[in-house]
Amino acid sequence: MSAEEIQQEYEILEKSKKDSNAFGLLYEKYFDRIFTYIFRQTDDEDLAADLSSQTFLNVLKNLAKYEFRGLPFSAWLYKIASNEVKKHYRKGKGVKVFSIEEERVRQLIDEAHEDWSEELINRLLTYLKELPTEMLEVLELRFFEDKDFKEIAFILDITESGAKMRTYRALDRLRKNFNLKIKYDGKE
Repeated sequence: MSAEEIQQEYEILEKSKKDSNAFGLLYEKYFDRIFTYIFRQTDDEDLAADLSSQTFLNVLKNLAKYEFRGLPFSAWLYKIASNEVKKHYRKGKGVKVFSIEEERVRQLIDEAHEDWSEELINRLLTYLKELPTEMLEVLELRFFEDKDFKEIAFILDITESGAKMRTYRALDRLRKNFNLKIKYDGKE
């Protein structure tokens, strides 16, 4: 997001603190993204809908406490959504899953100009599902949600260097297991 877009969102947030109807613009902008983010971690539409609703309810309840920290508003939303998912699983309600979107993986492969067989793509999808949760979380936020390291660190309550380290470790594992030439931040 550009600095101008972040400022525009902040202005809407300030209006929302006085008039909750103004929040509708941000709700409309982010609901589908938050739903998809939660759905990937639950693989259950009804649960994702419930947790998404709870996320936005918590945002509205805590809007007066929101402080601008140089990050897009979406980082705060994702953090609350992430916490809602964690809270759900801490209550012992099922096992956390990551539903990898095959279409998005294919898109990333195409963007990397890789020519992969169907068998190799399926192996990659299976392999991704077996990665540790903390690696999947950073990959999801970085490549599926297009978050930068500062946002990832904020969302997951880790340091920025921790977000980078987890991402690079996950990419290294992918490189080694699939002989990939993944370009990342201009490096291979």
